Amino acid sequence: MIQHIIRAGLLCTLVALAACGGGTRDVSPAEVANPDRFLFDRGNAALKERKWLDAREYFRQVVDNYPGSPLRADAKLGVGDSYLGERSAESLVLADTEYREFLTFYPTHARADYAQFKLAMSYFEQMRAPDRDQTPTREAIAEFQVFFDRFPNSSLMPEARTRAREARDRLSEHNFRVGLLYYRLRVYAGALSRFQEVLKEDPAYTRRDELYFYLGELFLRADNKAEALPYFERLTKEFVESEYLERANERIKTLRAQ
Repeated sequence: MIQHIIRAGLLCTLVALAACGGGTRDVSPAEVANPDRFLFDRGNAALKERKWLDAREYFRQVVDNYPGSPLRADAKLGVGDSYLGERSAESLVLADTEYREFLTFYPTHARADYAQFKLAMSYFEQMRAPDRDQTPTREAIAEFQVFFDRFPNSSLMPEARTRAREARDRLSEHNFRVGLLYYRLRVYAGALSRFQEVLKEDPAYTRRDELYFYLGELFLRADNKAEALPYFERLTKEFVESEYLERANERIKTLRAQ
């Protein structure tokens, strides 16, 4: 009964739209040979037009009303994509749920890599500025790592690596800023601990030129020239462009002269 009501409601909507379009009569799922395909295609069309709620309703009908449809798994992903597209705090949580359910029900599906990637992206979209809480960033990094471990041959790997790098940089930037605050407050032990943690946990940190410079400065303040010099040298060897390059070269020249 409920299914008939849904179909009737959809038919009325389509008829109204057809009337607005100059009298061309549209069709309803009940009138086509493959109603699941009809609904799925409508969902994809709405998704492309960023009509998130409409897309979700179409995909939901496939998931809920056609359990034997070969399109059911893809429709489940479509529901998740509609939530992810909205990018609100609530919809991102719901996107997470949809992708996790997909991976539970279809762990060996051909698009499981897509689901895992989008699951990671549901956290990526929740990431905050470096000076804010980084819990979503850590979650995104963890889910990207699951993707790397489970789907090493996925066609989504290049994009996943790019996004994961952005997440890593965000977390490293957070820890570096904490260390820099300690440095400016002259709490040098705390600064050294944070700086070294960043370098250990994320040796590919994009802004490590700044990290190298302040590590060198930190050891200079402790009058430990032997420890300071290697960091300035690493900066000049690994970066051909950096706002710290000129100052690092000056430090190297001075230290070597001494």
